[in-house]
Amino acid sequence: QLQLAESGGETVQTGDSLRLSCTASGRAFRNYAVGWFRLPPGERRQFVAAISYNGGKTYYADSVKGRFSISRDNDKNMVYLQMNNLKPEDTAVYYCGGDIARKEGGSIYPGEYDHWGQGTQVIVSS
Repeated sequence: QLQLAESGGETVQTGDSLRLSCTASGRAFRNYAVGWFRLPPGERRQFVAAISYNGGKTYYADSVKGRFSISRDNDKNMVYLQMNNLKPEDTAVYYCGGDIARKEGGSIYPGEYDHWGQGTQVIVSS
C-alpha cells in the first residue's frame, strides 16, 4: 500500500518561490507515476504536473509551464514540485497522487490516481 504526504505549503507573496515535497512510504513507490494536482477555493481539482515512474518524462499544465518543475528521487521516495514566480491564481491546496497503471505518467484525470496525500496549502498574496 502506497502512502503519500505533502509538505512545504505556506503563505507567500506574488513572485516568490516554493518547493513542495511529496513523501512516499512503500517499496513500490518507484513503480508509480506521480502527479501534482491543486484544489483552488470553490473550484474542481486541477492537474498541475506529472512525472513518470523513473523521472524520464514530465508533463505540465499550460498555466504552470515555464514556472513549475517536477522532479523525483526514488532512492529517497520523494517527489518535488518547484514553483517559481508564484501568482495569486496559484493559491490552492496541493495534492500528490500515485498512478500505478500508467507508469509513463501524464494523466490529467484525478480519478486515474490510486493514492493521495492529505494536501498542503499554498496561499499567494498580491
